Amino acid sequence: MKAVCWMGAHKMSVEEVPDPKILNPRDAIIRITTTCICGSDLHLYNGFMPAMEAGDIVGHEFMGEVVEVGPGINRDKLKVGDRVVVPFTIACGKCFFCQRQLWSCCDNSNPNYWIAEQMMGYSPSGLFGYTHMLGGYAGGQAQYARVPFADVGPLKLPNGIADDKVVFLSDIFPTGYMGAENADIERGDTVAIWGCGPVGQFAIRSAFMLGAERVIAIDRFPYRLQQAQQGGAETINYSEVDDLVQLLKDMTGNLGPDRCIDAVGMEAHGSGLLYLADRAKQAAGIETDRPTALRQAIQACRKGGTVSVPGVYGGFIDKMPMGAFMNKALVMKTGQTHMMRYMQPLLERVERGEIDPSFVISHRVPITKAPEMYKVFRDKQDHCTKVVLDPWADGAAAA
Repeated sequence: MKAVCWMGAHKMSVEEVPDPKILNPRDAIIRITTTCICGSDLHLYNGFMPAMEAGDIVGHEFMGEVVEVGPGINRDKLKVGDRVVVPFTIACGKCFFCQRQLWSCCDNSNPNYWIAEQMMGYSPSGLFGYTHMLGGYAGGQAQYARVPFADVGPLKLPNGIADDKVVFLSDIFPTGYMGAENADIERGDTVAIWGCGPVGQFAIRSAFMLGAERVIAIDRFPYRLQQAQQGGAETINYSEVDDLVQLLKDMTGNLGPDRCIDAVGMEAHGSGLLYLADRAKQAAGIETDRPTALRQAIQACRKGGTVSVPGVYGGFIDKMPMGAFMNKALVMKTGQTHMMRYMQPLLERVERGEIDPSFVISHRVPITKAPEMYKVFRDKQDHCTKVVLDPWADGAAAA
């Protein structure tokens, strides 16, 4: 089969690799019909996530048809022929954390838990296509994928609903929604969101679903800010502002936003000496993440407010404004998305016509075009907001 493989920083390649096989009784094999490039994949592309190996199959946003199931799968839950969307997190369904619906904290799905423990104290769940630290699982930018614990993760889909409307239930729609839910939004709140990429766009719309009166979206690319406006947000181009925190105070009667959401994460951009220091430290391996957006969110949030962090962080940050965080009595909520908590309810919103997630798609290309699209997506060329890959188009037939 064809698959997108990480071959080193700034180098992706489409390779012929062996088809996946059933390894465990609760496995399933999915023939992938639609897969996507996620903003989190750019952290791999840029070489900022540890424990990648040349030849690793990437990708964690995918869906398709079940073509084989292991002997431990109850056919009432999943069977050959079912059309499913697969969550990017892998969860066993039976451990302490899964029983509490903390699916992304599963204790049993990361076989390389000891690597994560060295950096994090404890390991989160395994993830598809996202470093050996998080399991070393082959990802979904491919024609087929092995799905462990397939009686827990994949969501069966109704007939007649297009891939474009449901593929983002694999990650970015639930991630944006959980980011908004974690912000503890109350009716009438003002919510500021850093980052108008796909997760930020879903966080904007989710904030309104949860009762926000105002959403202020912050980015530097006009086409992404325009998409945020289409979702009902007021917008700020931070590259045109001298003091973003002061502007947010001015826009909120000097209170600050009630809730702040960092939908950017470890590769935040900014200006000034602190940002330049972050870039230099990250390039030298002294600091793993650039927390520009997180610092601003903490400083801008009103006293007693909530800071939500759906943006991905990989390790350690410098110059954390802990004094502001403590003295302002802020709450911070974070986490990889507890996918199985959100997929079905959000599917029902799609079916009712409350939202059509396909609005984020800007590019649809064959999987063979994936390496060049990584660069286009990273560099925000051609107004790129979201890349959808077709594993079977333009001669991408199975080997």
